[in-house]
Amino acid sequence: MASVAIAQSAPSAEAPAVRLPADAATRAAYDRADALSRSVFWSNEHTLNPMDPVAGVKMAQALRELGQYDRAAETAEGVLTTQPRNIEAMLEIGRAHIARGQAFYGIQALERARDEAPRDWRPLSLLGVAYQQVRRPEDANAAWNAALAISPNQPEILSNIAIACMGAGNLAEAEHYLRRAAAQPTASLQVRQNLALALGLQGKTAEAEAILRRDAPPEVVDQNLAWLAQRTQEMRGVTASPAPEAAPASTTTRSWESLNR
Repeated sequence: MASVAIAQSAPSAEAPAVRLPADAATRAAYDRADALSRSVFWSNEHTLNPMDPVAGVKMAQALRELGQYDRAAETAEGVLTTQPRNIEAMLEIGRAHIARGQAFYGIQALERARDEAPRDWRPLSLLGVAYQQVRRPEDANAAWNAALAISPNQPEILSNIAIACMGAGNLAEAEHYLRRAAAQPTASLQVRQNLALALGLQGKTAEAEAILRRDAPPEVVDQNLAWLAQRTQEMRGVTASPAPEAAPASTTTRSWESLNR
C-alpha cells in the first residue's frame, strides 16, 4: 500500500511570548528608582500576578509617595485578602490613611500589625502618629514608649515624638528628641530637616542654616530660611495676622516638608 503524506500547514503567526515577572535583580534595582517609576513597574508586576504580595505592597508604597492615598490603601487592603497576616500591607494601610489625614481608618490595621509582630517597633511608632492625629495623646505616648523599649534610639520614633512636641508648642523638647535622632547613623534627611525646623522656630537660625546647607542646594535653603523667618514672626505676633500659639503639627510640618521636596 502506498504511503500517504499528510501535509501540515505552518502557523500563520508565532504565539505571543508569555511575559514573566521580573527577576530579583530587576526588582531590587527599581527599589532605588523614583516613586513614579516604581509605581509603573510594580503596577505591571501586580497585573501579571495579582496574588503577588510583594508587588501589591510595593505598589501601595509608591502610590502613597505620589500622594494617591486612597489607591494606596485600597491596594494594600487587597493584599490582605490573600494574605490576612501580611504585616507590610497592614503598615502601608496605616501610612496611607495617616498621610491623607484620616488616621482613624488605619488604626485597626496598625493594631493588628502590633499584635501580629509584638517585637516590631514600626506598628507602635505609626500607632503613636495615628493616635496623636485622632486626639488620643495618652495612647500616642504609650505607643511611642513601647516602641522605644524595643528600639531605644530609632530615629523614626524619636522624630515622630518630636513632631508631636512641636505641635504642642514644646520646641525645646522637640529639639532634644531630634538631636538624639539626628545623631544616629541611620538618621534620614527628613530627620535633619526637622531638627533645622525646630531650631529655626526657636530663633537658632545660624545652626538651622548650617544643617540645611549640608543637605540642600542654595536656592532651596534660601526658600526654607525665608519661610522660617516668616513663621517665627507670626509666632511672635509681629505680623498683622499672627499664627495660633500652638499650630497643629500637621500644618507646620506639612508646610515645611513641601519646601524640601
